[in-house]
Amino acid sequence: MKHFLSTVDWSKQDLESLLELAARLKQNPWNSALEGRSIALLFLNPSMRTRTSFELGMQQLGGVAIVLQPGKDAWGLEFEHGTVMDGDAEEHIVEAAGVLSRYCDMIALRAFPSFTDWSKDREDSLIRTLAQHASVPVINMETIVHPCQELAMMMTLRERMGAVAKRKMVLTWTWHPRPLNTAVANSALLMSTKFGMDVTLLCPEPDYLLDKQFMDAAQTNTAASGGTLTVSHDIESAYAGAEFVYAKSWGALPYYGRPDNEWELRKKYRHFIVNEEKMALTNNGFFSHCLPLRRNIKASDEVMDASYCLALDEAENRLHVQKALMMTLLGAPA
Repeated sequence: MKHFLSTVDWSKQDLESLLELAARLKQNPWNSALEGRSIALLFLNPSMRTRTSFELGMQQLGGVAIVLQPGKDAWGLEFEHGTVMDGDAEEHIVEAAGVLSRYCDMIALRAFPSFTDWSKDREDSLIRTLAQHASVPVINMETIVHPCQELAMMMTLRERMGAVAKRKMVLTWTWHPRPLNTAVANSALLMSTKFGMDVTLLCPEPDYLLDKQFMDAAQTNTAASGGTLTVSHDIESAYAGAEFVYAKSWGALPYYGRPDNEWELRKKYRHFIVNEEKMALTNNGFFSHCLPLRRNIKASDEVMDASYCLALDEAENRLHVQKALMMTLLGAPA
């Protein structure tokens, strides 16, 4: 049995197969590959694209998706082992995973980090505990990584660029009023380096570097794929000649759980917005973002409305890659 918790655990060949299947499903969306099969979608955090694409995707494959929001329309969950459950949670993940495994063929979880202690959150323990106690495949719908978004980003790039190896990508930090999850940035870094792109991670200063486990994994990827990874704090040189700009805001990890202190750092960097002037430095580069995006904060109206913006293509491709993922995990014939 295989889970989809992070692309670190999947080979490039396996990811290639997923993307090839997704491309075929995009051309022929409806089939009965998962007729009689089901997935439980556990949302501990809000969603629009993820929920819609998983629900609709399962329907297009002939299956059933059950949406649960623990603490709202389902019992609140406890994930820690050995906890005396005298708080708000009514059910432990051990029993929840066991029950859902008997009802459904797959379980997916969306569970953002707590934003209190990065030394704990970096272990990604919630989804790993679910996977430990589930007897069916588990899918990550975003925790400290967002592997489904990674797949959609790469599918979109392959559609527009063809082969992506050695193409120059800038993964740029953008300003936001508050420190956000690093998940999408982690995932974009992992996927682009695994497929051999020449990646520049652009951020205001070293405090905004991503966690060492992802930086190290990216370096391992480049060694295997022939790509490169460069860190830059200079906007103009990073954008120069780029063929793809991917934007995301995230919090400075040394200030994790201390947003007021982090604000003193981030308030200086509004100029990291992606605008036409920066995109003009690229080599007719494409732009994308995972969405949702605050216009004229992360990227300007002009960039979002430009023909080179791939954000809607990427959002659409979430549907196709997730269908391919569900079929693959359940061994459905392609």
